[in-house]
Amino acid sequence: MAGLVPQHTLEQIRAASDIVEVIGSYLPLKRAGANFVAVCPFHKEKTPSFNVNPQRQIFHCFGCHKGGDVFTFVKDYENISFMEAVRRLAERAHIPLEFEQTPGQEKVRYLKETLLQIHEQICQRWQAALANDAAGQIARDYLLKRGVSAEAVKLFRLGYAPDLWDDTVNWAKSKGHDLATVEQAGLIIRKEGEGGAPARYYDRFRGRLMFPICDEQGRVIGFSGRVLSGDEKTAKYVNSPETPLFHKGKVIFGLDKSKRALLDAGFAIVCEGQLDLIACFMAGVQNIVAPQGTALTGDHCRILKRYVPEVVLCFDSDAAGQNATTRALDDLLASGLAIRVATVPAPHDPDSFIKERGGDAFRQLIEHAPGFFDYFLERLCRVNDLRSDRGRAAVVRGLGEAVMKTGDAVLLDTCARKAAGLLGVGVEAVKAEFKKAAREVGPRSDAEAEPALTEPAAPPSAHEFWLLRLVLQDEDLVEWVIGHLDLAWVEHPVVRRILEARFAGFRNNDWVGVAAMLGEVNEEAVTRLVTEAVSEEPKLEERVRIVMDAVRRVRDRHFERELAELTRRIADPATPAADRVAAIQRQVELRRAKAEQLRPRSLPLA
Repeated sequence: MAGLVPQHTLEQIRAASDIVEVIGSYLPLKRAGANFVAVCPFHKEKTPSFNVNPQRQIFHCFGCHKGGDVFTFVKDYENISFMEAVRRLAERAHIPLEFEQTPGQEKVRYLKETLLQIHEQICQRWQAALANDAAGQIARDYLLKRGVSAEAVKLFRLGYAPDLWDDTVNWAKSKGHDLATVEQAGLIIRKEGEGGAPARYYDRFRGRLMFPICDEQGRVIGFSGRVLSGDEKTAKYVNSPETPLFHKGKVIFGLDKSKRALLDAGFAIVCEGQLDLIACFMAGVQNIVAPQGTALTGDHCRILKRYVPEVVLCFDSDAAGQNATTRALDDLLASGLAIRVATVPAPHDPDSFIKERGGDAFRQLIEHAPGFFDYFLERLCRVNDLRSDRGRAAVVRGLGEAVMKTGDAVLLDTCARKAAGLLGVGVEAVKAEFKKAAREVGPRSDAEAEPALTEPAAPPSAHEFWLLRLVLQDEDLVEWVIGHLDLAWVEHPVVRRILEARFAGFRNNDWVGVAAMLGEVNEEAVTRLVTEAVSEEPKLEERVRIVMDAVRRVRDRHFERELAELTRRIADPATPAADRVAAIQRQVELRRAKAEQLRPRSLPLA
């Protein structure tokens, strides 16, 4: 397929990426017999149940049942796409990726790589200016005043853009960059010449404290610059414009650094600005992110949903911050995220609150943050006059418009009772007003509704599981099993599909191993079963006995089910006489087949 890495390249990358070395670069592995173990990074546990099999080049956790090959581990641990995991492992192994390109893709890829290079280089330029240039003293003084440590400056790669019209322009020329490309990066602006004069370029960021904005992989894709001169209260930020790399509504500041903390905590704190995030992060509250400005978009919510099931909104205590909290509701509900709201006491923002009261106080604030609708009801009661009919109506209408968007009957009833208690009115009257609000708002569409959780598939029987384990691990057993097992006997659908693939690989002589099969299938149910099945190996002398017993029991269980159905049909008065005779004959055949012994002559060690 166009744009995908060819299979032979994937196999080359897999072969060059020893799973023990790769996972060992993320986790402390300890040898346990032929395998390695660690505390699982995908769920909380104290006793190690995470198992790495160097022979099969797979991992499996016996606690949460997550498993897969080296590509799966990097993808899930870093929470990135499969293609990005392939890219990272290819870079690690120094293997050039060979994409099957469609016309124009190579050009787009080259442009993005060039823009990434320019962003990385200018980030380093501005870091050096902040650290060393005399003109950067204004930014150093500002950071000192705001209590931003040298460690934070280094970690978040803060910089200073000199207060000149052509500093970036001249820098780009010195590096040999095409100015039109630097313009595409959003770093300079083109001004058309007047009276036939040639166009000129000038710097977009001048005299600003620079915050690099990174993608989820930590690559610099844009900047946010804070003006340092003038009245601090009126200082404003300027962000990079939309570019081939940077899309404001899809980029979350700090996510590259906080994503592991998000997964560990199980929820994300969403704050308003870069300095708020840095203050929280350096105080040890690291499950925190910030959209660009106060606008939390649907794309932001969908990205966060990949990491966490819940967000805690912690915008500034001023009117703009609190209004932004309310505006975020629709997109958060559409994404299926649970919502709480932490209100920092006025006149603080998270940065100043932590500076004054410390990180532990901020953690307590987050821990006790109420649900969105408790917060919203309290706010409506605060901004409306509850002594007037108009004020009480505004509270009920505002709460009703919000709660009816959820489609949650239990939540509706809870909110109605709370509102009725605060306003001193009847619950049914509040519910009736909620329904009026629903007609104005309209119900959420199926596409917006949170998807129902599906129950995990039932595990296979012990005999089918052992059959799968032996067929995947012992090539010598496969031919015998093919000759003695009818796949129709296998009850578990996933086991049947895996066995079909294994048998096909044997017949076609193209079986490439468990890890490669997982890469081709890329299905969680298959991955879980396969990695668990091959994580432990039975003793060699026991394999023949176990495989014969497993095939016999799978066969007999299938026969018993059919015999029970035949007995029911024979006993049914409505069954025609000819069908009853056929059923009796089939019973005789099945009992004779069930009595047959399996022959082990072609099995190894038999």
